[in-house]
Amino acid sequence: MLRWLIGGGREPQGLAEKSSVQTIGEEQIQNPYTELLVLKGHQDIVRFLVQIDDCRFASAGDDGIIFLWNAQTGEKLYELHGHTHKITAIAPFSSSDVTEEKTDLIITASADRTVIVWDCTTGRQVQKVSCFHSTVKCLTVLQRLNVWLSGGSDLCVWNQKLDLLCKTSHLSDAGISALVELPKNCVAAAVGKELIIFRLSASNNESEGWNVLEVKRLVDHQDNISSLVSVNDLTFVTGSHVGELIVWDALDWTKQAFECNFWDSSVHPDVQPEIKLSQSPNETSVQHLTSDEECVFAAVGKGIYVYNLQMKRVIACQKTAHDSSVLHIEKLPNRQLISCSEDGSVRIWELREKQQLPAEPVPTGFFNMWGFGRTNKQANQAAKKMQENTPMYFLELIGDLIGHSSAVQMFLYFGELGLATCSADHLIILWKDGERESSLRSLTLFKKLAQNGDLQLK
Repeated sequence: MLRWLIGGGREPQGLAEKSSVQTIGEEQIQNPYTELLVLKGHQDIVRFLVQIDDCRFASAGDDGIIFLWNAQTGEKLYELHGHTHKITAIAPFSSSDVTEEKTDLIITASADRTVIVWDCTTGRQVQKVSCFHSTVKCLTVLQRLNVWLSGGSDLCVWNQKLDLLCKTSHLSDAGISALVELPKNCVAAAVGKELIIFRLSASNNESEGWNVLEVKRLVDHQDNISSLVSVNDLTFVTGSHVGELIVWDALDWTKQAFECNFWDSSVHPDVQPEIKLSQSPNETSVQHLTSDEECVFAAVGKGIYVYNLQMKRVIACQKTAHDSSVLHIEKLPNRQLISCSEDGSVRIWELREKQQLPAEPVPTGFFNMWGFGRTNKQANQAAKKMQENTPMYFLELIGDLIGHSSAVQMFLYFGELGLATCSADHLIILWKDGERESSLRSLTLFKKLAQNGDLQLK
């Protein structure tokens, strides 16, 4: 049954001092998600949600069970059992065999060192492989080539029937933590601090043979790569545990831009300055990246940062968007963002342009900030000119979804069907547009009344 959700501000969790996180009152006029539907079934942390089609999605987590759900009604379609340990990766895969009808599949990897392919229409297990020497941490489907890749201590290439086409030699004990598809049959794999570029090529003979070759290693990050996202056929972006963001050329793999001052208040004048002797990894780590053609949206520590690819700089940020680390962020239509956090909250933001004010002289650097040296007149004029010509933006909090009691791991956006979130509280919540749901119920009621009237006339 759908329940009414009353939004409100959040109290600091276990903090003696008042939280600096922006809050929103009960009147959330721009927040459409005023109803929620709680989906139960999982017995442990739910870490993954993947969309199968416009109306179905799958959930998986530490209980090793996969559930298939209807995003409109919340109906549980199937409960898939086959793994004995937690799920470590999941990916949707549509078969494209010309001799068969299109089949919606999902691939799941587990800490039990197995990978299973499931049929989403029947809920049945299609194939299972148990030949892995280590846990598979990531899965990537190359739909154009009709193959998929598994990343662990090595990189393996598979076809739909789980035939191993080729694999690399042992890469490292840490293994591949993330994969992203690149043009020209290439993929980028994050292995610790390194980014390894691999190229796939079909064998010259007529058999279904493939080769996977390492073509380049990029060692520009100072710490382990924590996130990886493709922007388009020309650009991809990586983020690290120490807050580095690197923009790469997807064709020649050269570094196009670099940002490492996410937490530095002097770089972002709108952020309240803080004096700290050191930064903890949780405050600077890039947990998640998403993008559109114009910007990269980064979840860094407790904050959200909008990096403009053309300007090559951060154009808006909320340094303390949540009380705890932001785990997932997605761009929505109409310049909106949604973020979720370890603090159990889900928040909706809108990227808005600031009203331009007359530019004021700004400090030229560290020494000037502390009163050393002289102000550089030319630098001030250049800064003033840049401020006049560059639009400034800010992130406005427009919705606060309070429903989960523990860390929200990620979410899926289904357009008019709403939003699905999963959490360490073992629950999945479908957040619904209250006005739309009310209209649908009214329409259903009118149809029933009309049908009853017709029956009485007959």
